[in-house]
Parts: sequence; structure tokens; C-alpha cells
Amino acid sequence: MSGEERQGVWRAWLLGAGLVSCIAVVNVLTVRHDAPRLGTLAPAIWEASSALVTMVIFTLPAAVAVWTTRTGPRWWRALPVHLAAVVLYSVLHVSGFVALRKLAYLAVMDGPYRFGPLSTEFPYEFRKDLLAYGLASIIFYLSLRRSAREAAAQVQTATAAANFDIRDGARLVRVPVSEIVAVRSAGNYAEFLLADGRRPLMRTSLGALETGMAAHGFVRTHRSWLVNPVRVTGLRPEGSGDYAVELGAVEAPLSRRFPQALAALRG
Repeated sequence: MSGEERQGVWRAWLLGAGLVSCIAVVNVLTVRHDAPRLGTLAPAIWEASSALVTMVIFTLPAAVAVWTTRTGPRWWRALPVHLAAVVLYSVLHVSGFVALRKLAYLAVMDGPYRFGPLSTEFPYEFRKDLLAYGLASIIFYLSLRRSAREAAAQVQTATAAANFDIRDGARLVRVPVSEIVAVRSAGNYAEFLLADGRRPLMRTSLGALETGMAAHGFVRTHRSWLVNPVRVTGLRPEGSGDYAVELGAVEAPLSRRFPQALAALRG
């Protein structure tokens, strides 16, 4: 995933985990009030096991949301994917929390955990999982859309003037575009290599920056590098069609998978 996708998924997962935790606490308190004979331990095991499994299987609606935001499928293509995902979501949820409850009961309770008849209990759980999956899908989709809009806004800001604003955490570094030697991917960040030796970081992906930087002449030479052709001082063959781009004291790779970059730098 790109940096903005990871940011969107992580933000949605934190929100979902917070909601699941709050619901679990409320359910435990409700059972304790309505059925005090059950005590607190058993309802806590039920809710904690369900919540833990849910936080793990959030990867399913997250993956579908990433696919949806990337491809923008029509509803008749998206619907079968969602149906398959929600069935798998429910199967994993039920089997996961049953396994955890059986282990917990063996460890701290007097008797074994009994789930009940699958023919009646699974449809009951599936109805709840259907709602949970739907809500999670909406949260992940909206969060990813927000991250995409933020990345697009950053690109627009970058192309607005000859100066480029690098948002390094809470600090803003404003530099002339001509002073940017290269930009390389650094996990969730893009690292700007400046002519004066500074290397500020900006929380964005290289893909989100590429269009805006291309408007200023920057060339993608590698999946992790953008270089400023004005700063190129040499090209050195590395074998198998790859090159090293010399940028003064900095070297950037030029992959054979980017032949248009080689043509642009040679021209």
C-alpha cells in the first residue's frame, strides 16, 4: 500500500478498535446488571474474545475498501466481493471467539465453554457480523478517501509555485524547487535531499508527489526515487540495463524498468 493508504487504514482501524472496545465494556456491564448470577468473569471472556478477533479480522473490510478506492468498481462487481468477504468475516469471527473462549474456560472457569447448536447460533451471529462488516467497510472507505484528498491537496500545493513547502512534522520547510536534488521513499514518508545537505521528511507517498514534481521536471528513475534532471552530473552503467544517477554527492538508482527516465536524462 502507499503511504496515504496505510495512513487511512490505520486511522480507520484505531476508530474501529475504539468502538469495539466501548461496545464490549457496555455489554459486560449490561449482562452484569441484567443477570448478576453470571458474575463478571464469564461476560468479560465473551466480550474480550469477540473484540480481539474482530480487531484482527478488520483486515477483510480494510482490504476490500483499498480495492474499492483504487479501482472504483461498479456495484455489480463490488457486491459479490462484499458478500464473499462478509461470509468469511463471520466464519472467522465465530470460529475465532469460540476457540478463545474454550481456552479461557479451561484456564479460569470451572466447566467447558459450550457455543450451542450451530444451526441457530451461527445465523444469530451472522446477522450481527453483517452489520459490523458494513459499518467497518464504510469507516475504512471514508478514511481512505480522506487520505487520498489530503494527498491530492499536497500535490496541488506543490505545483502552485516555484517554491515547495515540505511539511516536516509540525515544521514547514519552504525551499526553491531548484534546490531539491532528489526525493526518495522512506516508508510512510518522502525524504527530500536538498542541495545544502538537509534531508527533511514529509508524511506522504512518492506516488502522491510524482505528478506535481513531474510538472517541475522531476523524473521517476526507480520505484523509490524522483530526481531533478538539473542536478544530474553523470550517468554510470551498473550492468543489466541499470544505471547510477550521479547528483553531486548523492547517487540515485535508475532501473531498467524506467527507460523513459533514461531517455529524459540523456536528452
